[in-house]
Amino acid sequence: MKRTAFRRRAAQLSAVAAVAALALTGCSRTSGDGSAPAAAHRVRDLTYAEDLRVSDAEQRLVARCMARHGFRYWTDRPLSLAESRPLGYVQDDVRWARTYGYGSRITAKEDRARLRNPNSAYREGLTTTRKAAYDTALDGGRQAELLRTDVPGGGQVSKQTGGCDGEAERRLYGDPQTWFRLDTTASNLRPLYVGKLLHDQRFTAAVHAWSACMKQAGHPYPDPDTARRATREHPAVQTRAEEARSFAAETRIAVADATCAREVSLKSVGQDREAHWLAQLDGEYGARLDAYRQVRLRALERAERIVPART
Repeated sequence: MKRTAFRRRAAQLSAVAAVAALALTGCSRTSGDGSAPAAAHRVRDLTYAEDLRVSDAEQRLVARCMARHGFRYWTDRPLSLAESRPLGYVQDDVRWARTYGYGSRITAKEDRARLRNPNSAYREGLTTTRKAAYDTALDGGRQAELLRTDVPGGGQVSKQTGGCDGEAERRLYGDPQTWFRLDTTASNLRPLYVGKLLHDQRFTAAVHAWSACMKQAGHPYPDPDTARRATREHPAVQTRAEEARSFAAETRIAVADATCAREVSLKSVGQDREAHWLAQLDGEYGARLDAYRQVRLRALERAERIVPART
């Protein structure tokens, strides 16, 4: 059960770490070469800024609900809009890379905010009886409704929903069971096609071109994920001077990565090929993915009346 104000969707949309690393920061629903089946839907997905606004609205609704139950609840937005930008497998924004590298300092900032989260401290300061009441108010406690749904590719998942968490979700997304089913589907489609994407000739050719560009720039890495992981090869605890040197090295590699990605059009190729393979699933999952996006668009309309956009 959730105990903090941080409600960032798991990958907000991912299944396992290896698959999440392949997210290409969005995709169109048609293939560039015309070989994929024609997509029947035309419903757009939210931008990351819009998704963030919905998440912020959910926190605000939880806070209002908790206040009605006699508890304090802090909403926290530690990151700016730029800092909240999702970092996909391909990152071709050179200016962003020059400022944030691969986001190590953003992660550190999030970690510090999580450790200082006032909701955890507030809950720990309550009496045993009040703590139990707080938990029930927040997520329904043991009486929370249990939802179950099938996962694309096989298996089933479940979650409990109730309390202010459940109320906020219902206010934004509507029927909990319907939203859970749609969200689970959309969040778990990538494993069904990621293997094909990894071996797609056009995509692998673009990655090889990126690698050649990086080698010429003095950074011999076979793919973006390897380059990114190389910047993490330092002690977990560093002095301020050591951290500054690590971040400078991270930034150099990230800037070269983004520059090469832009030069070889790696992002557009990746998005095109991901859209191609995702379109193969239209017959079974296209209507459900459309419904998922429609629900999110309605949630955005509601969120716009609750919180301002993050800047």
